[in-house]
Amino acid sequence: MSNLQKLVLASGSPRRIELLQQAGIEPDRVLPADVDETPLRAEHPRSLAKRLSKDKAEKALASLKSEDDHAPVFILAADTVVAVGRRILPKAETIDDAVNCLGLLSGRSHRVYSGICLITPSGKLRQRLVETRVRFKRLPREEIDAYIASGEWRGKAGGYAVQGLAGSFVVKMVGSYTNVVGLPLYESVALLSGEGFKAHKNWHVARP
Repeated sequence: MSNLQKLVLASGSPRRIELLQQAGIEPDRVLPADVDETPLRAEHPRSLAKRLSKDKAEKALASLKSEDDHAPVFILAADTVVAVGRRILPKAETIDDAVNCLGLLSGRSHRVYSGICLITPSGKLRQRLVETRVRFKRLPREEIDAYIASGEWRGKAGGYAVQGLAGSFVVKMVGSYTNVVGLPLYESVALLSGEGFKAHKNWHVARP
């Protein structure tokens, strides 16, 4: 396999790795790129998702360039933001975070934005933004408490993981399901395919 076909995923998220594998793509390397995810003053959720995905891709590239044996690769990064209106919800790290998020989402619609950024071996930077609208049912306190006890909310944007128990909270979803999980798969595969990326010889990726 040519070095030009190697893929670096600038994320340590098991969900993103699993989603890529679902599409027949196995990253050659996982290189988490930690960046400051604090929103800028008055920053729109859409802009935040795009900015952070770009920051992650560029940080991963800088890290690779510092290595002695660096060769050109594809670098894929993503960032997912959950918002109610313009209000950006945090990645829940504490029980209070999760309770506040779920209370805000209860019985309401919210939007999930994912920015994806691809840097090609030639250095070209390509971006996409994907939006999904989600409506939750009304969540009684006992149901919130039961979900908190599950621990699924830890580290999740908006305090929930739709692929787990929180899937039963969803009344309606308009748009990409995989976007809500953490990586809009159709758009990611289309971005890679459009730039000439081919999966490993033992995998097959159909062009969307």
